[in-house]
Amino acid sequence: MTNDDTRRQFREAMAYLPAAVNIVTTDGPHGRCGITASAVCSVTDSPPTMLVCINQTSYVHDLLHQNRSVCINVLAAECQDLARTFAGMTGCSMDERFDHCGWATGSSSVPVLSDAIARLEGLVVDSKTVGSHSVLFVRIEHISLRADGDGLIYFGRQFHRLERPATATPSVSAGAAR
Repeated sequence: MTNDDTRRQFREAMAYLPAAVNIVTTDGPHGRCGITASAVCSVTDSPPTMLVCINQTSYVHDLLHQNRSVCINVLAAECQDLARTFAGMTGCSMDERFDHCGWATGSSSVPVLSDAIARLEGLVVDSKTVGSHSVLFVRIEHISLRADGDGLIYFGRQFHRLERPATATPSVSAGAAR
């Protein structure tokens, strides 16, 4: 099997790994930007840390590194169009992307999405290069949750609504995580 065959098979396999859809945002001296990302997951709760994988060729990659403050906006089901916009599928400029939906400035001065079902603000504390991507480790410093709304996942190269169970209510509505 050639490397190209292995890459194709790997990409096909990853299309069948359901993943939450997020928009990772930053703002600071190097500029404001955001990107749709599904390669995001928790690392530990002590201290609260997430990882975000970003392609090194992405314009957003360097700004995330340079600004260091980020927000992982976990998208609600109704945010499919916004996910496409921040994935670069609509041809909008970076500034135009932020004209869609309700954005506010979070506690760490980064853009937070009012419609997100979870907003995790933090600081990039480490980064590892793995192949074509950087794995950014984000120490979470502020969390806000939405009490309603279904989730959005990416599976089979399509967006899907993930219904929130009736018993699922956030135990924390806002506050600092340390």
